[in-house]
Amino acid sequence: MAIQYYHFHIYFDKSQQKQTKDLVEKLKVLGELEIGRIHDRPVGPHPIGSCQIKVPAGKMEEMMLWFFEERGDLDIFIHGVTGDDLLDHTKYTAWMGRSYELNLDMFRTTSKP
Repeated sequence: MAIQYYHFHIYFDKSQQKQTKDLVEKLKVLGELEIGRIHDRPVGPHPIGSCQIKVPAGKMEEMMLWFFEERGDLDIFIHGVTGDDLLDHTKYTAWMGRSYELNLDMFRTTSKP
């Protein structure tokens, strides 16, 4: 399964909201990235506040280095996007900083063969 692009999710708590907004403003200057909304509560599989950044596959290495230098004490969840949400959030993942347990129930099929 080929990775089409990557999602970088900035994770933050209430005390890190300003830091997150500042980081997102720096990202906007870089261009070629799709920046999602800043959610101050859990959304989807993410257990705390987050903001999703869509990164083209060809910019993965550059953005990894950028986040290493710029993220401060924010935690970053990174995953590939192949079209299989469960695999994308379990097999094709990396973390910068602390890792968190994701709510993967939404990606599991409820029917049994």
